[in-house]
Amino acid sequence: MKTVFDRPAALSDVPLHYCPGCTHGIIHRLVAEAIDELGIAGQTIGVASVGCSVFSYNYFECDMVQAAHGRAPAVATGIKRTHPDNFVFTYQGDGDLAAIGTAETVHSATRGENITIIFVNNAIYGMTGGQMAPTTLPGQVTTTSPYGRDRSIQGNPIRVCEMLSTLDGVALAARVSVDSPKNVMQAKKMILKAFKNQEEKKGLSIVEILSTCPTNWGVSPEKALDWVRSDMIPYYPLGVYKDVDATEGGAAK
Repeated sequence: MKTVFDRPAALSDVPLHYCPGCTHGIIHRLVAEAIDELGIAGQTIGVASVGCSVFSYNYFECDMVQAAHGRAPAVATGIKRTHPDNFVFTYQGDGDLAAIGTAETVHSATRGENITIIFVNNAIYGMTGGQMAPTTLPGQVTTTSPYGRDRSIQGNPIRVCEMLSTLDGVALAARVSVDSPKNVMQAKKMILKAFKNQEEKKGLSIVEILSTCPTNWGVSPEKALDWVRSDMIPYYPLGVYKDVDATEGGAAK
């Protein structure tokens, strides 16, 4: 019998630790599929962040490094500059990348470091108990915003792709989702492009992926997917916010 669907070779054959309904597993698979399709597992170095994905070094069949909280882009910069022929990617959540790691993210981007950032946005702090994150939506209830995020008190959420797309060093800034088969396929396309950009030395590529957190959202896995569609995507529109392949004379069309 012909095999039509199998575990990617770059994805370890071990159980994932994530909660039921969490879409980190889907995203891991897409990253692994991209590594397999490009045939770069032996040349790839991943940088694990702090958060729910802290154990991602257990799940990829490539070299992995654990970074301190928020410092993944800085660690990735050092690795890439030391080993310029390797493919280097970070795997980060919204608290890691957009809160404690804001400076590392912005300055790696504006320098145009030739790395790939996989940014998982689930609008909440997952590992530490469901606190408000920089990406928490207005009105969203968390353990530290029990009455909903109030813009007059806690300010507005950060739209990372829109912000980074203004920086000259960014080759690709794309926001995707994994809430449906169609969107999963688009997510894979952008992840592949992010790695290919690195091969072609185009600068920093970031793929922001809208993800679920049923446990800390307090909903079922099915309802979590519904909430991505009804609330997250309207606030964080999907699309390519910057692509150097669609520019003329260095300026975006």
